Amino acid sequence: MKKIVFLLFLIAASCSAFGQGGIYQIIPQPAELFIAKGIFEINNETKIYVNGPCRPEAQFFVDWLNAATGKKFVLQDADGHLNTNFIYFSTNSDVSKAHDVKMPKLPGDLSLIKFDQGFGEYKIAVDPRGIMVSANFNAGMFYGVQTLRQMLPVSAESGLLKLPYQLTAARITDKPAFIHRGMLLDCSRHFMTKDFVKKYIDLLAYYKMNVLHWHLTEDQGWRIEIEKYPLLTEVGAWRTEADGSRYGGFYTKKDIREIVAYANSRHVTIIPEIELPGHSSAAIAAYPELSCTGEKINVQTEWGVFKDIYCAGNDSTFTFLENVLTEVCELFPGKYIHIGGDEAPKFRWEHCEKCQKRMKDNKLKNENELQSYFIKRIAKFLEGKGKTIIGWDEILDGEIPSDAVVQSWRGMAGGLTAAKMGHDVVMSPTSHCYFDYDLDAIDVKKVFGFEVVPIGLTPLESTHVIGGECNMWTEHAPQELVDSKVFPRLLAFSEMMWTFSENRNFDEFNLRLTTHYDRLKAMKVDYGFPAVPAILKASLNADGKMQVDIERNLSDTKILYHFILRNGKSVAEASDVYVNYEKPIEITGPTTIEARVYYKDKIYSKNLIRSFDPHKAAGKEIKLANKPSDFYMASGMNALIDGCIGSENFRDGIWQAVQGADMIAVIDLGTTQEITSISTNWFHYGNAWVFRPSHLEYQWSNDGIEWKKLADVLPGIAETEKGEIIVPMRSTFPKQSAQFIRMIAHNNGPCPAWHDAPGEPSWLFCDEIVVK
Repeated sequence: MKKIVFLLFLIAASCSAFGQGGIYQIIPQPAELFIAKGIFEINNETKIYVNGPCRPEAQFFVDWLNAATGKKFVLQDADGHLNTNFIYFSTNSDVSKAHDVKMPKLPGDLSLIKFDQGFGEYKIAVDPRGIMVSANFNAGMFYGVQTLRQMLPVSAESGLLKLPYQLTAARITDKPAFIHRGMLLDCSRHFMTKDFVKKYIDLLAYYKMNVLHWHLTEDQGWRIEIEKYPLLTEVGAWRTEADGSRYGGFYTKKDIREIVAYANSRHVTIIPEIELPGHSSAAIAAYPELSCTGEKINVQTEWGVFKDIYCAGNDSTFTFLENVLTEVCELFPGKYIHIGGDEAPKFRWEHCEKCQKRMKDNKLKNENELQSYFIKRIAKFLEGKGKTIIGWDEILDGEIPSDAVVQSWRGMAGGLTAAKMGHDVVMSPTSHCYFDYDLDAIDVKKVFGFEVVPIGLTPLESTHVIGGECNMWTEHAPQELVDSKVFPRLLAFSEMMWTFSENRNFDEFNLRLTTHYDRLKAMKVDYGFPAVPAILKASLNADGKMQVDIERNLSDTKILYHFILRNGKSVAEASDVYVNYEKPIEITGPTTIEARVYYKDKIYSKNLIRSFDPHKAAGKEIKLANKPSDFYMASGMNALIDGCIGSENFRDGIWQAVQGADMIAVIDLGTTQEITSISTNWFHYGNAWVFRPSHLEYQWSNDGIEWKKLADVLPGIAETEKGEIIVPMRSTFPKQSAQFIRMIAHNNGPCPAWHDAPGEPSWLFCDEIVVK
């Protein structure tokens, strides 16, 4: 065959497309993209050729192009007579030499990339004679096809591409920064249809993601058919909701084989997650003998962590899990099986004779070592099946198998520790990667700022960070809401996983992102917003008076607002009258404002509601005895005196939190002030280990050294109260002159014995210290 190399014409006239603002708006950003002079025209006479073992990927493009144009292009074997008007797919074992292009250095050990059939390098050249797509491996060819799709107009994704169509001459060389580029889809809390899962495989592939982490078992539902244990789906796949309705579903083995084959054809590896030893209520509901008590329980209908877990002292538990995993391994050909390992309360084990005997027989010091025994026993079994385990970072609490992969979700610390120990790591911290969180916690810009490799690793240790995952947990997101949660955040995440850091720039990415909304719409994705479109924010003006601004986070927004409460007076009777927001609103008393925001052709899914209170301590100096949690810092160290009152969502950016400690704050009012009341709101949500304080102390001082008591306040609800509740704790007292105020909120202590996570450190959440 005649050797086809037509890149030389690009060298003299090429320039970076990025510098031009980009003719081709490709996500994720390629390693190199250069624009040249000339055009290539795809028309009815264009011939499509293939060479080498990449026929499936080339055929994928032909099938897509036929659907895009309504034409009947046919894939032909290359015969050496390629002159003009062609698209040529070539698997070239010496591509890099043929193209004479130096690629960025690969991170990590390439021997790890068995499931990806190669690291994904590809090259595209467009000149007036034709298009050449070349790659060393099939995976790279497939990614080249996805880039070529994005080089064609959005009309192609709707089946409306009109030919002829002209492409500007260009050269692209590309490869991914990380080998593991994944998304977790939780189909256990809420069941997703087979077609919906396929849709997400297509979308992951389109944005060059290569892993679908499929969460299939949970407290609220078992979703995978296991022939040896039919009750897992007959009982465990269904729950009775509060209204008496039956909810659930599961995937048959036929469904799973179909989905796995579909994913394999798109170079997406499915990693199934079978949770153990915790998050196992659905399995125990089906087979109570798997628990320490043997008592019948129901499939859970609430969210949270539950104390009934697999019994580690019962050999029949391991027989069950080995039988289940044998069938799982037969269904999923990939290298990895995810075994969970997170949020497993040890209360049942502590009170189980069989578990205690297991500990004694194996000289295990505590229940953490018993979990380590559990994990290692399962890992050894899976190793015999040719599989490697992945577990959440809690598996680091004890000794773990040497080849176990750690998925770090509680921040980056677990991944840092694991990498230093020589374990491969998948990063998915709650701070950047939990797409079930609202946009006020994680927006597109924050996702884009995610640095996968943490500071503190040596170059060798950093090779163990094989990539990351964004997580779509579905406690509060049934199937119809998933699109708006995942998109457009997934586009930012895909760029962080694929594109090398030197090629990443948020402003430039944001320009490309805006062009992809029409593509998403064409692919029937009901995408959401890139950020909260506007935010209600309090500030103090030069006169010390409080004003509320409605700040636009997105341009081209239209904002209408109204008052629910204004300066302490209800205006509910006018609540349906909205006015245009034009300037900051001055307030002198408790005020609640609701805003409706329009952005382009969408209205934000929920109205923005925020409450404010211009009290004496607002904007003053505050000192905290304990640094708040990095995950719940609110607006910063001054969040408790910024005038903003929290909502019923403790992730709304207002609540500030500490775990396992008292919350102690000292406020300096600046001068001696007369005060008559102090009030604070506390979030209580026992399922999430969040409790109101056991009691509060309010104190005063004029020198910040000697303190006198103002009041002791007890909570108005018991620690056993269920649900998500805002608990006000207020004290009024005779007029007192003071410069300093101290609040001591006593932590409820570890989660109590009745709790599903007894002994775990509980949280305190406060929104504002209101001084009147």
